[in-house]
Amino acid sequence: MNKTKGQMEAEISNAMIQFEKDHMGRGPREARTYIIDDMILIRLKGVLTPAEQQLAKNTEGAELIKKVRANLLEQSRGLLSESVEKITSCQVQSLHTDVSTRNGERVIIFTLAENLEKRLSTES
Repeated sequence: MNKTKGQMEAEISNAMIQFEKDHMGRGPREARTYIIDDMILIRLKGVLTPAEQQLAKNTEGAELIKKVRANLLEQSRGLLSESVEKITSCQVQSLHTDVSTRNGERVIIFTLAENLEKRLSTES
């Protein structure tokens, strides 16, 4: 059975929530995934811990949070890519991320080797 776009997006969101819980210590308040052409955009809300929220109140602390979170995600790049590839059956080309220390949101973008949105529309 082929997965629909919505099913795939939900599965990726759940995988990212689980990743955040397992590797960052807590999950986001909300996760949304969007498949757009050959990209997957994941928006996670409420990712900062209470300690990080306090740290983010000054410039040095905010920069430290960004560096630590970028480093942690970089170390898990293979695991995240593998998870997305398993769900989508598409090879991941690259991963990009940033976290906002102002509103506690993180975005993760995967670029894929093919236009997944187009493939899904032709399969249905």
